[in-house]
Amino acid sequence: MARIPNFMGALLLLMLWTAIADAGSYKYKDPKLPINVRINDLLNRMTLEEKIGQMVQIDRTVASAEVMNKYLIGSVLSGGGSVPSKQASPETWVDMVNDFQKGSLSTRLGIPMIYGIDAVHGHNNVYKATIFPHNVGLGATRQVDVLEDPELVKRIGAATALEVRATGIPYVFAPCIAVCRDPRWGRCYESYSEDPLIVRSMTEIVPGLQGDIPANSRKGVPYVAGRKNVAACAKHYVGDGGTTEGINENNTVINRHGLLSIHMAGYYTSIIKGVSTVMISYSSWNGKKMHANRELITGFLKKTLRFRGFVISDWQGIDRITSPPHANYSYSIEAGITAGIDMIMVPYNYTEFIDGLTYQVKNKIIPISRIDDAVKRILRVKFQMGLFENPLADYSLVHELGSQVHRELAREAVRKSLVLLKNGESADKPLLPLPKKASKILVAGTHADNLGNQCGGWTIEWQGLSGNNLTSGTTILTAIKDTVDPKTKVVYKENPDTDFVKSNGFSYAIVVVGEPPYAETFGDSLNLTIPQPGPSIITNVCGAVKCVVIVISGRPVVIQPYLSSIDALVAAWLPGTEGQGVADVLFGDYGFNGKLSRTWFKTVDQLPMNYGDSHYDPLFPLGFGLTTEPTKTN
Repeated sequence: MARIPNFMGALLLLMLWTAIADAGSYKYKDPKLPINVRINDLLNRMTLEEKIGQMVQIDRTVASAEVMNKYLIGSVLSGGGSVPSKQASPETWVDMVNDFQKGSLSTRLGIPMIYGIDAVHGHNNVYKATIFPHNVGLGATRQVDVLEDPELVKRIGAATALEVRATGIPYVFAPCIAVCRDPRWGRCYESYSEDPLIVRSMTEIVPGLQGDIPANSRKGVPYVAGRKNVAACAKHYVGDGGTTEGINENNTVINRHGLLSIHMAGYYTSIIKGVSTVMISYSSWNGKKMHANRELITGFLKKTLRFRGFVISDWQGIDRITSPPHANYSYSIEAGITAGIDMIMVPYNYTEFIDGLTYQVKNKIIPISRIDDAVKRILRVKFQMGLFENPLADYSLVHELGSQVHRELAREAVRKSLVLLKNGESADKPLLPLPKKASKILVAGTHADNLGNQCGGWTIEWQGLSGNNLTSGTTILTAIKDTVDPKTKVVYKENPDTDFVKSNGFSYAIVVVGEPPYAETFGDSLNLTIPQPGPSIITNVCGAVKCVVIVISGRPVVIQPYLSSIDALVAAWLPGTEGQGVADVLFGDYGFNGKLSRTWFKTVDQLPMNYGDSHYDPLFPLGFGLTTEPTKTN
């Protein structure tokens, strides 16, 4: 009897040594081994349940450490406006992400989850983050003798990556490389240009976000340089900017040559630059839903372009394969996964998705080879970005959020994005730059003192917010007051009548009007008019005093009826939090250099109208933009 404890002890010792030896043989845990060796080693250890879990992305509102552990979830996201708490600090974000991650790390194989977020003009969901100009403005930026400034967007990408990492997040759903061919589309401001060449050059934001790929890197293989970079996502594949009448999520009617030459332009370069993921578009191509288009996802993207990262659906993207959405979810699962989508942004009903996909694999409706392809791609990105070695975030980068260096960069981007469309009745009598010294000036308009309007959609909330309580930044009114001579009296009245303007002896007026914030379908517009009281403010002010009108909008809008009464006209797009950049150029500290990245139409009846069309008769053509020289003293 006395020998039994010795026997038990020996057995325990043997089990311990076996466990240690087994852990040592886990090749996937060895960062010194080639990534493909690690992928194959891990894949061979995974059960079907573990594989399918990797393909699931859920919203943070339904996530917890327990859910991550129980359902072996591969990814979590913040949808637009989905935050841990209002005005959450970066530390709060880090703690939340780490909590989910600990659930993943406590699973049998300890595969880390990847957390994703929309950071489409800076880290735009997060309080006090730097909000950069939306892409439509960045497309208008200009270097000397070069049409656009890809080096600027690369720096913006790097700054955005730092701010995202400051909150513990390693993956962003950006850039949007749509080629918007119709400004009636509510996502047109997310597109750099109607010109595929400009969009292609702006993919330089990808190495800004992810880091520069090594010189000997294989083309098409995802790359993330380190813990100060993030995995990027080229979206929305493909043709999202070409739908009929610009209707969001609708049908793009175009032949294959047009699709590949116009809408595919940014994908070629993004893949060469090592983009980690590609998001599929809600839209259809010639009637076929992109989320179900095997020929373009598996055939062209994965096989022809040799993309080696993972393909992700959009929010409830497979649900929308059917009309109405979610009408036949088992069909949606089969169509989406068979098409070649690797990760599904479910984002709520994850048990329904897991059960449905498990059933289809077990019943050989979907082959296990398709599941293995998806999981290999997801693991490749996770291994490549160092997620297995550094799964947990810390507070070391929290100071990067909204840093002064990044705000100065955003201010530079605003300056370079402004397009001067009119400057006085003739070239020899320009109104701009404005003098800083004047007895009294008027600032008017719905967008002069409204940070939310200035930032647009995808800012703090999915649809954006009007007003000044959303985050920290500088309104255009504040910027004007900080720029003019201390002796210049600045009078602000949002909606003055003509008598007020005429009776006050203003030297000149600055009118700031435009569109309210919107995102996606909520921004679709068939009339593209500036909402009231914008037009009446222009009429009242510009009919009574010399005026410059600054248009804050996500796209060209109807302006021709007011043009004759406007002395100077500036397209400022959606500049973000750093309104000081507008005043920098308005008063001559810097010159105007921006060039239209979109055709400015005369009437909406002309749409769609893009450069090169036979009926091209714009108010201002693609590439138009007057220039001014900086004035040292005024």
